[in-house]
Amino acid sequence: MADPETTQLKGRAAGGTEYSWCKAVPGGTGITALAILLSKAPDFSLLQAALHKLQNAYPILRSKLHFDPKTNAFSFFTTQNPYLQLETFDLSSTFGILQTLPDPETDSVSPFHRIFEHQLNLNTWHNPDPSSNTETDLFFASVYTLSNDEWVVTLRLHTAACDRTSAVALLRKLLALMGGGREKELEKETELSLGIEDMIPNGKANKPFWARGVNMLGYSLNSFRLSNLNFIDANSPRSSEVVRLHLPADHTALITAACESREIKLCGALAAAALIAAHASNHLPDGRWAKYGVVTLIDCRSILDPVLPSDHIGFYHSAILNTHDVNGSETLWELARRTYGSYANDKNYNKHFSDMADLNFLMCRAIENPGLTPSGSLRTSLVSVFEDCVMDESNQLYQEMGVKDYVGCGSAHGVGPSIALFHTIRDGQLDCACVYPSPLHSREQMLELVDAMKRVLVDGCATGE
Repeated sequence: MADPETTQLKGRAAGGTEYSWCKAVPGGTGITALAILLSKAPDFSLLQAALHKLQNAYPILRSKLHFDPKTNAFSFFTTQNPYLQLETFDLSSTFGILQTLPDPETDSVSPFHRIFEHQLNLNTWHNPDPSSNTETDLFFASVYTLSNDEWVVTLRLHTAACDRTSAVALLRKLLALMGGGREKELEKETELSLGIEDMIPNGKANKPFWARGVNMLGYSLNSFRLSNLNFIDANSPRSSEVVRLHLPADHTALITAACESREIKLCGALAAAALIAAHASNHLPDGRWAKYGVVTLIDCRSILDPVLPSDHIGFYHSAILNTHDVNGSETLWELARRTYGSYANDKNYNKHFSDMADLNFLMCRAIENPGLTPSGSLRTSLVSVFEDCVMDESNQLYQEMGVKDYVGCGSAHGVGPSIALFHTIRDGQLDCACVYPSPLHSREQMLELVDAMKRVLVDGCATGE
């Protein structure tokens, strides 16, 4: 007689993009983490119930990731019954964890920030024995007690199941469910959705065989010519660290207005500021040209077939890689027009769909052959940035729950950029989580880079050009 639990299992093979993330996560790239700092103790039973409601509503959150070593394939298997168990750490347990973490190098790194980085580097999906069959959960949640008046709620997910848009949706839904059940009934998805490749509109991903070969060759050759930030330590084991770029509301308003007047998005200005700051930090001779890579990530939900709602959980982003020559004489807006213009032009030609398989293939080749990248660093670009900015405003719910701060992003110490930008405008202020691989790059190096980016942005608005 069949096992009742087995008969409930439903699943599908991982799609091409999901497969790339499954390959990347064991090396350290693709752990999505969210952390919420509270000034009021959360109701643990209410939080556990909220997590189960989220799992009931979204099949991917109650799925397991299965790896079959015989076929080298990954699959998602979903059960009907939620199983996530909330982990809780009291004051002494949290203190013990903080004591085991590496020295933060600066007093400006708060306990909240350190707990967030701890979650970002908890790699549940690192399998030391790839020859064995493995099944792992995709969704984890914890609560840490920092003091008698501060708590941290964290969510950690495999990026194949949760892109940035999904993470934002989960954060908002969880807060609503915890805050008195304002969202008691979630609209439930009936079954596990298809991967992004199976939802690309007909004809959008078409590319002649010869063109695919030429593009693959171009991407490969360009990767050897790309410049990077100086590497501090390319040999030691790596982890992901985060610095945050904050701008006050007045400067944020000036920058967003300047972008709108030039018909570019904020991602173009952020990428340009990163290029200018990085080029200056390398101290090249005056006028020396260097080529840098910029990856722009696009949420495709609204342009898939069928169209997906903005709160649909899963990974539905694609990417466009552009390269830019910089010699240090460029102004912010000159370079922002160029970076955004190149990206927008490629998007108009559907390269986010037609090049998807190529970029996934090259990502997997870099993972398997790190020596193909400079110093074995696995750096594929200087910077990655999202096309669209997350907009958020504090509300009465945040006040009732005692929300003091929150941050979310994905790890990037395996394959990826030197700096990954996750930008939000919160209460009118720019708040950008900047993720980087340590000790390939140091916190001091990245703080200097982020400070330089802020100066470039502020000065660019002050001068107007």
